[in-house]
Amino acid sequence: MAATVAAPVQAVLDGLVGVPALVRNAVLDVVAANDLGRALYSELYRGDQRRPANIARFAFLDPHSLDFWLDWERVADDIVANLHAAAGADPHNPALTQLVGELSTRSEQFRQLWARHDVRVHTRGVKRMRHPVVGLLDLRFELMHLSAEPGLALAAYTAEPGTPSHDNLSLLAAWAATQRTETEVSDPLTTDVAR
Repeated sequence: MAATVAAPVQAVLDGLVGVPALVRNAVLDVVAANDLGRALYSELYRGDQRRPANIARFAFLDPHSLDFWLDWERVADDIVANLHAAAGADPHNPALTQLVGELSTRSEQFRQLWARHDVRVHTRGVKRMRHPVVGLLDLRFELMHLSAEPGLALAAYTAEPGTPSHDNLSLLAAWAATQRTETEVSDPLTTDVAR
């Protein structure tokens, strides 16, 4: 299972100006993101950085996820259905087995949803979020599977122009640029390595 993306994929991510984007694998590890994607999902990066940020772990093991996703129940249901789809595609995936075991032992909500055996993959829709820095965001997303990177999918998020979400996404982009500038100033030698 890929832990990183090829340089051309990262170049595409970085070229998406004003669009938060990330690449995730079948077990919902975020393996790459652009600056705005990292800013959008900054809550995912608060925890244990010894392993990749994982959307499922965040949803079921971090209480901040309940505030982050306004439709937490729907998001949780979609996450589990995606993991069931991944299990159907690759039932012997050790990373998936480990993740399902971890979530099953630590989250009653996950256990209940996993037992339902719903299987589906959502490739487009709307995510409603309450970002800790900029507030409410209603973002449309598109999930695109990367044919040259088996097992990876790129998710891109957009806001309807002229809406409060669009304004808040612009604020988030300014905040992300500020965070990047602060990182460059505090540690200029690691900036190129971190990207």
